Amino acid sequence: MTPVIRSLVDARPEALWLDDPAAPEPLPPLTGPIVADLAIVGGGYTGLWTALRAKERYPHLDVVLLEANTCGSAASGRNGGFCDASLTHGYGNGLARWPEELPTLERLGQENLDAIEATVARLGIDCDFRRTGELTVATSPHHLDELAEEAERRDDVQLLDQDAVRAEVNSPTYLGALYDPHSTALVEPARLAWGLRQACLDLGVRIHEYTRVTGIRRGHLTTTSPAGPHSSRGPAGSVRAARIALATNAFPSLLRRLRPFTVPVYDLVLATEPLSAQQLASIGWQRRQGIGDASNLFHYYRLTRDNRIVWGGYTPLYHYGSRIHPSFEQHTPTHELLASHFFTTFPQLEGLNFTHRWGGVIDTSTRFCAFFGTAHAGRTAYALGYTGLGVAATRFGADVTLDLLYAGQSPRTTLRMTSTHPLPFPPEPIRSLGIHLTRWSMSQADANAGHRNLWLRTLDRLGLGFDF
Repeated sequence: MTPVIRSLVDARPEALWLDDPAAPEPLPPLTGPIVADLAIVGGGYTGLWTALRAKERYPHLDVVLLEANTCGSAASGRNGGFCDASLTHGYGNGLARWPEELPTLERLGQENLDAIEATVARLGIDCDFRRTGELTVATSPHHLDELAEEAERRDDVQLLDQDAVRAEVNSPTYLGALYDPHSTALVEPARLAWGLRQACLDLGVRIHEYTRVTGIRRGHLTTTSPAGPHSSRGPAGSVRAARIALATNAFPSLLRRLRPFTVPVYDLVLATEPLSAQQLASIGWQRRQGIGDASNLFHYYRLTRDNRIVWGGYTPLYHYGSRIHPSFEQHTPTHELLASHFFTTFPQLEGLNFTHRWGGVIDTSTRFCAFFGTAHAGRTAYALGYTGLGVAATRFGADVTLDLLYAGQSPRTTLRMTSTHPLPFPPEPIRSLGIHLTRWSMSQADANAGHRNLWLRTLDRLGLGFDF
């Protein structure tokens, strides 16, 4: 048995964050007809922030939220817990797409992150929220030039040389880094979702879990109550609502016309056992920054409050036909590859074991960040397409959704970023071929000093892409 395989032997096939005794008991499913002012479909961050912000902005509203599983059980409880201020999936993506709006979008993103921090503190949500900042580390020589170019465009980051970054976090793979001290916080993602859920309940939001919405028709939602751990399958329910907010993200939209605009991609993650004091000292990491490398196919990683390392990314998995299934959350070859990369990055931690292995599905759009809109004469609104950077951006998306439903126009909804859509993905089999060709091309670019082949250059010219 190799050391990598040995490190995974006892890893539990479930998300670290959801394997928590603090998990709340499920709420009862909807089993009959109800009426509400605002109905929200989806109990992840987008839906929970929409419910909370609705009650904060319009306290008189009667709000109901419907979730097919339990709140926070999908992407919102499975991610790395990077709460990033960017609304555009990074400065570079925003600069390429909306250069004239980028100062405004950057300001709105920082205000949004500040508001999340204030909300967590005001509500007493125990999710280990920390404004740690983030290191983007160079692991190949061409990364140094790319990071230096970004540092020249921004006055809020620091460029670190090899000695400086290794003084922060000691890895033999690091050649330099870009340090952003202000724009990233770390959270325990499931606990953030559970805290938002409780805040919604405290404000009078009616939440029904294990309630799958099966249809939408001009203010009327039909549901089923799938069997949960503490309930049997119940009768169908329904909601008649004056306004509806769709927050299903990676899962197929109830508005069929939106389905070509996103694809579901599985991101796989590992978590180690807690590091000993000696192991932690061997890597430093005293400021506990979030870390991501500068590759196209990148790793992201961070410390938890009990000094585990959560390590994910690199090899996203797309399944033909945009299929979504719980079995896709486990993939032994990918988890083994991630473990191998972990020990390459931190060879001094050889012998450390992983306790959890899991995956989660991301709603990816061709412009890499969220888009918004309405249907049914403005009575239904939606936000989706966050592409893996939605922990913070979903709160902004909730306010855009509410603006669309209740305010008509606002400074948020008149932005080009919020008022335009990405290009759709093509149908199968072209979709699958294009995604896999793009992933292969990005891997080749990483291996060839960042050189982008004809396929990637064509996508760049078309304003398309696939950011993992």
